[in-house]
Amino acid sequence: MVSNCQESVKVEPNGWRAALNLTFAATTDKTALVKRDHVGPLTVQRPFYPEGGVCHVYILHPPGGIVGGDQLTICANAAAHSHALITTPAAGKFYRSSGAQAKQNVGITVGESAALEWLPQETIIYEGAQLKSSVKVNLAADARFVGWEILSMGRPACAENFNYGLADLSWQIYCEDRPMLLERLYLDAKAFSGRWGLQGNSSCGTLFATPASAESFAAVQDLIGDTKGRGVTRIDNLLICRALDIRSDQLRSFFEQVWAIVRPDTVQRKACSPRIWAT
Repeated sequence: MVSNCQESVKVEPNGWRAALNLTFAATTDKTALVKRDHVGPLTVQRPFYPEGGVCHVYILHPPGGIVGGDQLTICANAAAHSHALITTPAAGKFYRSSGAQAKQNVGITVGESAALEWLPQETIIYEGAQLKSSVKVNLAADARFVGWEILSMGRPACAENFNYGLADLSWQIYCEDRPMLLERLYLDAKAFSGRWGLQGNSSCGTLFATPASAESFAAVQDLIGDTKGRGVTRIDNLLICRALDIRSDQLRSFFEQVWAIVRPDTVQRKACSPRIWAT
């Protein structure tokens, strides 16, 4: 299986380069973080084990935000039979840009009988930001994966919408190098306000889980009920849940409920929220 990690990062003029390469491996009684190479201001705290052998890791970006010209690359590899959960201690931020594009690339590889959960806290995209973000996931045939992306456009608490700027976002999920899902989201002022887009909602998000059973799919449908701005589908054994909301905290709470439903089915573990989510 081909790794998604890049050996080098092309640095934009005056941009800040940061790269993080993580490898998780199964030991006798737990999953260990056996490799954590980093370049620039991107690192991790020591692993936590709130649920026994599952390795919880928090990615740290000390500058606190990404500006035009910055480029971040994150690679996470879960070796055979390992189980890791990756999150962040706070919301990510893409700041307003004078024209230069900020880039973030995430590559995830999940090996045989391994599980990886990619659950960063929400990303705040300031009005006027220019960003390109991609997440590429490559799974072994029997690998397990849950991931989400939660976006907050503008800063509604400060009466800031998203009247200019661009967020170019993509997700690619492969199983043994065969595509399961390829999608691209292109958010600008028209998409933010359009009835065909976010309809003025400041928050949007997507959750992916595989493998997901028909029972998990039905349980998420029951959770959604007649609630507007929520939807779920299942393509083969890949569950895809989408949501819009006027508040990112409400959207986040909804996705945590969905995660609690699908987690026992997808990764054979009951929900155990990272401690950092409660702070």
